[in-house]
Amino acid sequence: MSTPLERIKPMSIGQERLLNALTDTRNEIVGAFGPTGTGKSLLSCAYGITAVLSGQYKKFIIARPVVDVTTGELITPERLGDLYYKIAASYLEDVLGDILSREEITKLIQEGKVIVTDVSYLRGRTFDDAIIFLDDAQNVQPESAAEILMRIGRNSRLIIAGDPVLQKPIGLEKDGATLLREVLLNEENAVVIDLGLKDIVRPGARRGVKVIFELRMRKRELTESEKQLLDLVRVNAPDADVVTVIEFKAEKESLDIRSENVPDALIIAKEGHLGRVVGRGGERIRSVENESGLRIRVVEMTLDFKNWIRAIHPVSWIGKHIIDVDFAGPELAVTVRKNAFGAFVGQRGVYVRLLDRVFRRLINVGIRAMESEE
Repeated sequence: MSTPLERIKPMSIGQERLLNALTDTRNEIVGAFGPTGTGKSLLSCAYGITAVLSGQYKKFIIARPVVDVTTGELITPERLGDLYYKIAASYLEDVLGDILSREEITKLIQEGKVIVTDVSYLRGRTFDDAIIFLDDAQNVQPESAAEILMRIGRNSRLIIAGDPVLQKPIGLEKDGATLLREVLLNEENAVVIDLGLKDIVRPGARRGVKVIFELRMRKRELTESEKQLLDLVRVNAPDADVVTVIEFKAEKESLDIRSENVPDALIIAKEGHLGRVVGRGGERIRSVENESGLRIRVVEMTLDFKNWIRAIHPVSWIGKHIIDVDFAGPELAVTVRKNAFGAFVGQRGVYVRLLDRVFRRLINVGIRAMESEE
């Protein structure tokens, strides 16, 4: 009979890299970071159960914080009693429902080969002959993050998964997932696998990610000049759905960017509404520009962030040299051809700094430039 891991076929390059990292036992710690739907929990759980069934390890310990979605509070076993463990076990059924039956999962839990618990279970203990899986690390208190690394005993491995972009607690600059990723990047016998938008394979997850970003932008607090700009757009394009507007003239001036290619403001239109904002022949957006005195660009609310960068960047031809834009941990990594990297970054890095400031204000995500030989 095939193992749980053999029943899974990686559906992206990122998933294949994660699978290789998990099966390479030289990696004492494996960190998997990226948005929901990228297979972090599925591959980690399938590997952990397979490793236990094969006799390689005695226990597969899944530690994950259970969070009240309405209040953001951590729910503990002391608070819920037996119900906590039913919630935790149902998580495993949700993750592995297409691979293992409920009866198989229940048997593994009853035999003590699989333990689903909360993060406090790891504190003050050392585990030998075990696979320890910390899931949803973004909800772990940052001060507890380093302690988790100390739980690895003899013949044991630690897997950490988290989403440092979409699911990290609001208002927290560095969540548990971000901190653990930073530590693991320079840790001996540890490997970090960053998963991005291209690795989202779960049905509906990509649309969900897009909705989260749209909600984040619709909720952002506008400056007075942005409120005035939004009012002008609504007057001139009453049938258009505008997600948000962002004005960054001050950022341009502080960075001494004088290129005429850089707009003063960006309008994010709902997908399919760009034409309504611009108007036939561009008359609507020209009216907004004349009344506001700002140079304006309009982009659609999609997950193709390359178009957003191209709309803001001072170099008009830079778009054809951008190879990829995707998440790498808590940032958007922009991969640029080597021969155009200097033009993308700008003197003293001012162009990247402008992009970083705009994106942080828009979606609370920074920008990192990466050079490619392609």
